[in-house]
Amino acid sequence: MSFFESLFGQGKTTMVAPEDALPGRESPILAAPRPHTVLGTSLTGPWEPGTRVLYLAMGCFWGAEEIFWQVPGVVSTAVGYMGGTTPNPTYEEVCSARTGHTETALVAYDPARVSEQELLKTFWERHDPTQGFRQGNDVGTQYRSAVYWTTPEQGEAVRETAARYAEVLDAKGYDPITTELRPAAEVGPFYLAEDYHQQYLSDAKNPNGYRCHATTGVAYPDAA
Repeated sequence: MSFFESLFGQGKTTMVAPEDALPGRESPILAAPRPHTVLGTSLTGPWEPGTRVLYLAMGCFWGAEEIFWQVPGVVSTAVGYMGGTTPNPTYEEVCSARTGHTETALVAYDPARVSEQELLKTFWERHDPTQGFRQGNDVGTQYRSAVYWTTPEQGEAVRETAARYAEVLDAKGYDPITTELRPAAEVGPFYLAEDYHQQYLSDAKNPNGYRCHATTGVAYPDAA
């Protein structure tokens, strides 16, 4: 264990083996989500025909969700847990590093108004994708960077933008990108987090709440 991990992360930087994960439960933690506090839309759909969903993990999901609900063309956002083993985990269980999940923002968007490339540019620039199981002082497997896509077009955009940004970061002397890049179908369900986490940083809840945006400060390259 590194000094940083012992000081901040308490050793929560090892992915739990599936057989050692917490058992979870059958019932959803948030069975009947209320409408989006800011956008007024459903957190789970259905949305207008043509709406696409992309799942983005970039550290504490409060700040991640806030970033994307402000993007024109985004229809709705929600926060939850994804990429792990434990079914319907609670926040406390995820924080224990014994579920395998990462804090994730669901981003539902209209591709006629905002492209995958635009969303991913924001994703890459607004966190540090080289930090492994950490974002700034937030340490643990739940803070790992990840993109889980739901369409082949998204997958192509994810791989393309990751490769382009990796080249720029390498030229600036950064470590390789550690972001988990996988189809959503491979990583299991997106489990909605508790109600108090949804739109946590909205004016109606905690406008002055905690935001963690550990970034590289490196801009994503403009299209050639």
